[in-house]
Amino acid sequence: MTIYRKTLAVATLLTGLLGARTASAQIELPRTAPTAGRDTGLEAPAPSEAPLTLRADLGARMLIVRRGDSTLKTFAVAVGQDKYPTPVGTFEISKIVWNPSWRPPPDAEWAKGKTAKGPGDAGNPMKVVKIFFQDPDYYIHGTGDVESLGSAASHGCLRMDPREVADLAKIIMEHGGQPRDENWFWRILHSRREEKIIYLDNPVSLTIAD
Repeated sequence: MTIYRKTLAVATLLTGLLGARTASAQIELPRTAPTAGRDTGLEAPAPSEAPLTLRADLGARMLIVRRGDSTLKTFAVAVGQDKYPTPVGTFEISKIVWNPSWRPPPDAEWAKGKTAKGPGDAGNPMKVVKIFFQDPDYYIHGTGDVESLGSAASHGCLRMDPREVADLAKIIMEHGGQPRDENWFWRILHSRREEKIIYLDNPVSLTIAD
């Protein structure tokens, strides 16, 4: 009887030790286990968003808005006349003016006899917004002469349909670090006498090519 009790006690002890080792193995997973490091309480960082870029094709009279390899928008534009060519190269857009005023260039032959126009004036050739790419002389802007789109008709700037240039400016502001809600744009577009200047935190690249 004594021998039987001792044998039973040893068996019980061995069973307990084996059970403890199994539990330990289940809790302490090796670092190479498939679940290691997954439940950290932190979300994986999102991949960085490709920057917004603009490209103006002077020959095709088109402005293309891209983000990475994706084309977001394509707009028809008017480009500079032969004697007032649109500059080519790569520029940075960092300034946008909503409801811009207009002053005739003092030394320009074509501007003789023209007078300055305030924001929203009927005779103001700058419609809705000016998007500067080479301050102060060159910019993308809305035009009342929409029939000129697709031709070489400007004095060096890129002209656009007023509604389309407003959409373009919204996109540039969003990706340039100065987003606004729709109420802000509604107020700007219905208060044409108020000129509003926006400076981008993150300039947007514009490449102009022949």
